Amino acid sequence: MSITVRYFASVRERLGAQETVELSALTQPNVGALLAWLQASSHEHARVLDLDRGLRMACNQALCEADEPLSDGDEVAFFPPVTGG
Repeated sequence: MSITVRYFASVRERLGAQETVELSALTQPNVGALLAWLQASSHEHARVLDLDRGLRMACNQALCEADEPLSDGDEVAFFPPVTGG
C-alpha cells in the first residue's frame, strides 16, 4: 500500500514537505498505525509527530482521528494545531 504523507507549518520545517511510504507490514492499516510507523522511523519523527504537542491529522483532506482506515493511494497530512495562512 502506497500512502503520501504531507507535512505542514512547523512539522514541514522539521521533516520536509512530503514523503511517500510503502506500508505492506501494517496489521491495522489506519492513520494511528501510520503515525506509529513514522515515529519509529527516526528520533526527529518521534519528536515532531508527538500527539501530546497538539498534532492534528487529516486523511484525504478531511480531519480525522487515529482510527481512520487507510487505503492504497490515500494522502495523510500532519500539522500543528495552529497554522499560518
